[in-house]
Amino acid sequence: MKFLHTMVRVQDLDQSLDFFTQKLDLVETKRKDYEDGRFTLVYLATAPGEPEVELTYNWDQDTAYSEGRNFGHLAFSVENIYEYCQMLMDKGVTILRPPRDGHMAFIRTPDQISIELLQEGEKLPVREPWASMENKGTW
Repeated sequence: MKFLHTMVRVQDLDQSLDFFTQKLDLVETKRKDYEDGRFTLVYLATAPGEPEVELTYNWDQDTAYSEGRNFGHLAFSVENIYEYCQMLMDKGVTILRPPRDGHMAFIRTPDQISIELLQEGEKLPVREPWASMENKGTW
């Protein structure tokens, strides 16, 4: 068995693409508009050939999707969790669960989908200002 992709529904395709491509640095691997079904699928990955996130944009959806905590989260590993979280903060992303432990952090997409960031390999040594940061909201 091979993991292919995770699908998430998005309310605003442009806003979601900005988040995933400009803030998380994922790349668009393919896109398809379905005129008859009135929806667009956009696939994103960390690199071509890697597992993908499928954004589903329903053209006529005029109400927000429910939060759906039963979905859980998407998870990505990063080379240096402190540097990555700082880069996200510099781009205006709120770190909801800071990497106080040098291992894990959480953020959310504009559609409130939780994203877990995990340190590749061993935990980094605990350090400030991360160790003292409080959680914000829910993740």
